[in-house]
Amino acid sequence: MSKVTIWHNPRCSKSRNAAKLLEEQGIEAEVVKYLDTPPSKEEIKEVLKMLGIPARELMRTKEDIYKELGLKEVEDEEKLIEAMAEHPKLIERPIVIKDGKAAIGRPIEKIIELLDM
Repeated sequence: MSKVTIWHNPRCSKSRNAAKLLEEQGIEAEVVKYLDTPPSKEEIKEVLKMLGIPARELMRTKEDIYKELGLKEVEDEEKLIEAMAEHPKLIERPIVIKDGKAAIGRPIEKIIELLDM
């Protein structure tokens, strides 16, 4: 069976739903509580590559810290990735990783598609 990882925030309902979905599918995923154990810049870059999206699309742009850091004006991918590594609250959630591919669970159907691959 393939290894599955979820970047999880237990306080987020979407993230809890994704974890529940994995459990219901009988998938024992590695749970990474990314707010407690923030991903490195390299891990974020890897996930961005798997998702096939630019850094901003992985960011929670409505978070106060996004506004406080003035990230709306930042165009440099490296600076956006650094901000997510330093402030993991900026990372959209949940993210499920399987077989070198990833999906953001908004909507949860994206995770279902990833698991069905």
